Amino acid sequence: MNKDQVKGSVKEAAGKIQEKTGKLVGSHNQQAKGLEKQVSGKVQKTVGDVKESVKDAQKGH
Repeated sequence: MNKDQVKGSVKEAAGKIQEKTGKLVGSHNQQAKGLEKQVSGKVQKTVGDVKESVKDAQKGH
């Protein structure tokens, strides 16, 4: 597991919390920021997954 995978997962989890908090307090702005953070986290995690796959593929050759 690399740093992008970890940071992406943490960012995604924080976004989910922020979205839920926004729903509880009725803040559409917080909900939107939470969703944005989730997407950003998913992208970062995917980048980390790709890096890991490339590293694994290079080890195999």
